[in-house]
Amino acid sequence: MSYGPFVVDASLTLSWAFDGEATPFTKSVARSLQTVHAETQSLWPFEVANGLAIAERRGRITPGGLAEFLEWLRVAPIRVEQRPASWLLQSILPLVRVHRLSAYDAAYLDLAMRDGLPLATLDGDLRAAARAVGVPVLTEEG
Repeated sequence: MSYGPFVVDASLTLSWAFDGEATPFTKSVARSLQTVHAETQSLWPFEVANGLAIAERRGRITPGGLAEFLEWLRVAPIRVEQRPASWLLQSILPLVRVHRLSAYDAAYLDLAMRDGLPLATLDGDLRAAARAVGVPVLTEEG
């Protein structure tokens, strides 16, 4: 299955790094990056780096596997959005309050809402919030 441009969060991105977490759905989202781009928030590199560092500490990924994954991410067409700090209070906190999300998850939802793009996430609360505001969520069905 192929997807159009989409917003990707750290939960889905990290599934690509670990064979045990990748599913046919997450692999198809990754393959879509051969023909379309993804967008993400400026916090995404920090979330991904943190997840990878913890995984390396726990022996879930080797240094070689980590280097290979980071190189794949470097060339993947994922655009990282930069926003002014005032955006946090104006756009993110209301989403946090209404949908009981973390500020991180609300940032991905805000980007998908503003850009009119579907959201690629494995986070159940974020999926529910996206559906509640009318943001399409990528699924195995398309």
